[in-house]
Amino acid sequence: MNGPPLLETRGLTMRFGGVTAVAGADFSLGAGELRCLIGPNGAGKSTFFKCLTGQLRPTEGEILFDGASLVGEEPHAIARRGIAIKTQVPSLFDGLSVAENLRLAAARTRTRAETRAAVDEIVRLVGLADRAESVASQLPHGQRQWLELGLVLACDPRLMLLDEPTAGMTKQEVARTAEIIREIGRDRAMIVVEHDMQFIQMIAHRVTVFHQGRILAEDTMDNILANEEVRDVYLGKQAGARRERDDA
Repeated sequence: MNGPPLLETRGLTMRFGGVTAVAGADFSLGAGELRCLIGPNGAGKSTFFKCLTGQLRPTEGEILFDGASLVGEEPHAIARRGIAIKTQVPSLFDGLSVAENLRLAAARTRTRAETRAAVDEIVRLVGLADRAESVASQLPHGQRQWLELGLVLACDPRLMLLDEPTAGMTKQEVARTAEIIREIGRDRAMIVVEHDMQFIQMIAHRVTVFHQGRILAEDTMDNILANEEVRDVYLGKQAGARRERDDA
C-alpha cells in the first residue's frame, strides 16, 4: 500500500449480548484498492459492513476513513463522506426507467449537464445502454443487479461496498459483472463480499478471510488458496457443500 490507508479499522469489535460477531478486526484498505472478503456464513462479514456504513455502532474499536473517525456517524453522513453500499437485494424505483433511476441518484451531487453525462457513461459501463428507457421492473435479475451497481456508482463514492454482487446470476452474467467491477475499480476503492470463488479469482488482488468474527488471513488469492487453515475452515466447507448437492 502506497501512502496512508483510505479506510482503517483498529480493534473493531461488535457484540450482541454474549455473542461477538466481529472480534478485534484490524483492517486497512488503500485508495483505489479492490479487496475481496470471504468466509463461511456467520463469520462476521455482513456485520463488518454494517459497522462501516453506520447501520451498527461498534462496541469497541475505531473506524477511520481518510483519517477521520466514522464511529457514531449516521448512515447518511457516512454516505456524504463518500462510502456507498450495494446490498444483495436490488433496491430500485421499479416504475421508473433505467435512465430515470440513474438520473435521480446522479443529480444529488451534479449539475444538470453533469448528470446527463454521468448517466450516459454509467449505462455504457454497466451494459444497459440499450435498455436505458426500459422500466426497471421489466429487467431480468442480472440486469437489475447491474442497475443497482450503477446507482451506487452514480453517487460517485470514493469507496464502494458490494455485498454478494453476483448472487443469482448466470455464468455469463458473473463474467460480465467481473468486467464491470474491474473497470470501476480503476479509479476508486472497493470491498467485495462474495462466496463464488471463481468470481473472486476474476477480480481479486488481495483477499481477507473472516472466521468467527476475526481476520483469519490476508494475502494474495494464490496464497489464500494454498493456505491450509483457510482451506480447512472455509474452502473445505464449500467443497463439502458442493459434494452434498451433487450427491442429492
